[in-house]
Amino acid sequence: MQLPVQSQSTLYAEPWEAGAGPDDLAEIARTADRCGFAYLASCDHVAIPRRLAAAMSTVWYDPVATLAFLAAVTERVRLLSHVAVVGLRHPLLTAKQYATLDHLSGGRLILGVGAGHVREEFEVLGVDFAARGALLDECVDALRAALGPEEFPAHHGKAYDFEGLGQRPRPAQRHVPVWVGGSSPAAVRRAAVRGDGWLPQGDPRDRLPGQIARLRDLREQAGAEGPFTVGAITEPLYVGAPGWDVGRRTLTGTPEALAESLRAYRAMGVDQIQVRFRSRGLGELIDQMTAFGAEVAPLLGP
Repeated sequence: MQLPVQSQSTLYAEPWEAGAGPDDLAEIARTADRCGFAYLASCDHVAIPRRLAAAMSTVWYDPVATLAFLAAVTERVRLLSHVAVVGLRHPLLTAKQYATLDHLSGGRLILGVGAGHVREEFEVLGVDFAARGALLDECVDALRAALGPEEFPAHHGKAYDFEGLGQRPRPAQRHVPVWVGGSSPAAVRRAAVRGDGWLPQGDPRDRLPGQIARLRDLREQAGAEGPFTVGAITEPLYVGAPGWDVGRRTLTGTPEALAESLRAYRAMGVDQIQVRFRSRGLGELIDQMTAFGAEVAPLLGP
């Protein structure tokens, strides 16, 4: 699941999150760890311009700091950047941060990456916004080297060129999974050719089968091999019968009804689903997560 509190866009944040903070995040993370959730995810924005602040808010916790904080209060759950706008930073800087996170967490990192969409963030950091797609392509390649097992990684490209510079600690994982976010044709191609997984950005159910078929075709054409994880973001969820207006898009009902609906994602070829629960406060969210872990997740299959 994507963590609440750490990002508060009006598209999905609940009113109670505005007054929440570190203790709430820690309790949510411990609940996810205890209830069998696969990963916790944190977003990435450096600064939000005034023109977007009303819709996006300016509350965007740094993903490395947030995930490192939560690594210390959990034992099992994996830690995902969904997504890190890695083109805003030199890959050696990104590698230093995320390699340290993986090392300290005992190998729980999943590096989710994306191109970004806020022009002003790129401009203030001196990065060409128009070239962000090509920059991300090369950045993924550079990060493959910089997050690999070699103490002195090497990469020679158009935007980045480095060798003979040592970085330790190395990641605890020999291979850090890189999942690529986005649903544009370029993002899907990038995920298929360069990634270990795909994180869609708001694709409705009826669009997913076509996207997944394209992923498979692109991987076959590129000769890409190895494990590949296809993701999906579900509709908002509420386990049970809500006594308040949770919105018409929210899936509600018994654990059996919810599981039946969510199993449709597996039938499409989805490997992991990212969930978000409607809630009016921390206590209700914890109750929802606990009910989902105990009563819905076991019905979804292995």
